[in-house]
Amino acid sequence: MDTTWLTLSDPDMSEIEAAAARDVLVSARMSSGPVTEGFEEAFAQYLGRKHAIAVSSGIIGLYLTLQAYGVGPGDEIVAPSHSFRETVHAIALTGARPVFADVDYWTGALAPDKAAACLTERTRMIVAGNPAGHPAPWAPLRELATGAGVALIEDSTEAIGSVYKGARVGSFGDCSIFDFSQPGALICGEGGMIVTDDDDRALAIRRLRSRKLEERTSVVIGAVAPLQASLSDLASAVGLAQLRRLDVLLARRKTIEAYYGDYFRSFEGIKDPYIAPDVDEVHWFLFVVHLGTRFSRSSRDSIIDDLKTEKIESAAYSQPLHLQRRYFDMGYRRGDFFVTEKVADRAVALPFHAHLTEEQIAFIVGTMKDASINNGAGAAIY
Repeated sequence: MDTTWLTLSDPDMSEIEAAAARDVLVSARMSSGPVTEGFEEAFAQYLGRKHAIAVSSGIIGLYLTLQAYGVGPGDEIVAPSHSFRETVHAIALTGARPVFADVDYWTGALAPDKAAACLTERTRMIVAGNPAGHPAPWAPLRELATGAGVALIEDSTEAIGSVYKGARVGSFGDCSIFDFSQPGALICGEGGMIVTDDDDRALAIRRLRSRKLEERTSVVIGAVAPLQASLSDLASAVGLAQLRRLDVLLARRKTIEAYYGDYFRSFEGIKDPYIAPDVDEVHWFLFVVHLGTRFSRSSRDSIIDDLKTEKIESAAYSQPLHLQRRYFDMGYRRGDFFVTEKVADRAVALPFHAHLTEEQIAFIVGTMKDASINNGAGAAIY
């Protein structure tokens, strides 16, 4: 077969997105304006939330949310170490301290009992995500946050379209944050969205995000120093077109998921994708496979190298945040979070996008099987 480079991600774009972008390019406005407002309105409607605020990235979205809650030095934010670094970087940028908690082995999501053990009088909020697309246990996390009198923030970057107890992700946090960069299902280059039902927080976030031209003489709004972190009409046009096609985009990714499932069925030593009983639907962010416990981190890395040799892009998923330099310097060490480290040491993210063919999926899985034989085949799964 043709073994051209198989990338982790390849945006699913069409003439609809191209036409939307062209309309903005020939218009009188490319910066944030009416198209961005239309994207916000449509996104809020999609999730059934009162407010949607478009921002320049997911990390900026979380940072603005933290600012709107007055988070700063001396505050503590409970978050999983099994996450992308940008989530916790937003916490660090406010001067607050991220307090890491371990995750559930099966879902990779923040474990409510582990989060509860981290709560102190300095805790201001809990930030949890939907790892690789699988919803976190939002009902117990909500109960925990409400009982402790802290905010619950939902990082939904990886899970647009997934459904927990009949509701879409993005519905559960006091504020929820999405990111529209690769390798997600909805992509507009760079950008993000904050959704909330809280009128006061939405107003505060908008003022912290940017200032409209007609507001330049406002004494009240002028008291706030905005970041100018809005989303352009050009990016919003692509994002809005993608949102309108989202059911199609997700269905196409489901086809690729099914191919992987068929070819991995005979692969010993792999933990099958898990879906918790309370979860109605999962739309995966990447196709992540979990190697058995007899595989080491070094053998996982060797498998990634073998895939690269065959022009298949893959990646370790993920690098525990508590072991990265900034947070390592806070006193965290290997061994602090057993489940996070166990999952991270043996997880491999494989190419996952609508442009893959069944033949290519067969080649990817076959190559990984061969690589695993050289690095510990027949490993026990758990």
